[in-house]
Amino acid sequence: MKNNLFITLAVTLSLGVAAQKKPNVIVVLADDIGVGDISYYRKMHSNDIIVETPAIDQLAKEGMTFTDAHTPAALCAPTRAAIMAGKNCYRSYAPWGVWSPYAESPIKPDDLTLGKVMKNAGYSTAFFGKWGFGSDYYEKNDNTKIYRGNRVKIAMDVDVNQIAGNGPKQNGFDYSYMFPSGIQDVPYLAFENEKWAPFQKDSKITFISQENMTKIGVTLDKDEGLGDSNWDPHHMGPKLIGKAVNFIENSSKDKPFFMYYCALAVHLPHTPSESLNGKKIAGTTPSSHLDVVKELDVQVEMLVQSLKKKGVYHNTIIIFTSDNGGLQVKEDKQAGHQSSDIYRGSKNQPYEGGHRVPFIAWWPGQIKPKTINTTPVLGLDVMATLAAITNQKIPENQLIDSANLLPLFLGKSKAPVHPFIMTQSGTSKEGVIIEDGWKLIIAFDKKDKSDTTRTPHALFNLVDNVEEKENGNLINDPKYKAKVEQLFAAFNAARDGNKPTKI
Repeated sequence: MKNNLFITLAVTLSLGVAAQKKPNVIVVLADDIGVGDISYYRKMHSNDIIVETPAIDQLAKEGMTFTDAHTPAALCAPTRAAIMAGKNCYRSYAPWGVWSPYAESPIKPDDLTLGKVMKNAGYSTAFFGKWGFGSDYYEKNDNTKIYRGNRVKIAMDVDVNQIAGNGPKQNGFDYSYMFPSGIQDVPYLAFENEKWAPFQKDSKITFISQENMTKIGVTLDKDEGLGDSNWDPHHMGPKLIGKAVNFIENSSKDKPFFMYYCALAVHLPHTPSESLNGKKIAGTTPSSHLDVVKELDVQVEMLVQSLKKKGVYHNTIIIFTSDNGGLQVKEDKQAGHQSSDIYRGSKNQPYEGGHRVPFIAWWPGQIKPKTINTTPVLGLDVMATLAAITNQKIPENQLIDSANLLPLFLGKSKAPVHPFIMTQSGTSKEGVIIEDGWKLIIAFDKKDKSDTTRTPHALFNLVDNVEEKENGNLINDPKYKAKVEQLFAAFNAARDGNKPTKI
């Protein structure tokens, strides 16, 4: 019997993760958070910390922190679609992003998504927060026609009582509490399981104007348009985290859950709540932007607290990252805060500050605490990683760009997962390729709608010049002509030849 016991124990230990109950998974995608906004990252380069993020820092201390993580794009819409489908932005009909909630989704019906992958693995799946890449809505008074509109025209002839297609449900989520454009744009309302979810009993769908928003201290970031008559972005963060906490606390212990939590923070308008989870928020930092950074950290604290309350703390994975780099806010800079930390640029730009972001993986008992990982990774690697965690074999054509990070999480590999990093800027339309520390920035001709007219215009050696100082731009140095040509050829081959960008 003693020998049998030892054999059983040995087999159990050798099986590791597979022998345990499937872990719950939470992926947190913050909005406009730069590496310098997270104090754990900022402390790697500076002792001058303006705002602490203790809850997110705790995940980093207890897990793995990636210091060379990038977003698929330096703007939210293309990044969100890429992460959801595990594919680079340029593989969709809208490579530079879908910028209207009423536009066609870039995700095709036969594309795998994060929700579908986890649903296939037997998980209860839930989406919370900002969607951000188009859905289907009916035309007003005609539920046989799908409304299509852009941001040029104020949409009033659209039925926003329900989502008609290409929303969370169609992408594999059993439950959702979704804001089509976050807090930044129309429609200014929330959907629960595809149906409009009124904020109060007297709510009605009305026209949200800047004049009315001014009365509650809000400056609209984007358009006027349709929304809930009780729209007040100061209350949306607490409302969202409340729904997420409720989902965890009411989840079944017999079935693992997957939560994709797309925070509304910290996008404009910067409208912090007065308090959250017993902590004062508004007015406690040098700017309303940093108030919302603090609010985001409290939201993460509440997620962790709910895991403990539910008794699933030790069998849950949390991945925390952002959709693009941070923001340059005047009041922050005056106070000494650097959202991009030591990196040049910010959101929307091709420089590291535009697309280098926090990426933290936390898994008690599996990921070694206080681990720093320097492997270059992308936000879209989440999909292949979740497939590996749930022991799923995914067709290669569905994971052409998403790399499996599980061996890195578990300390079983230090090998690169991408031959190079492919990303892009925002409105300036620039492509980026990074290989072995060499970074080439490529300008796209905005007049060429085919995106085939491209010109290399910056080359940086990030090993010696991670700050991308312009006097270190080697693009015109004859000694590096071959390096420019090699990186440019690799970029074009990947983008035009449908070649995979994972190893």
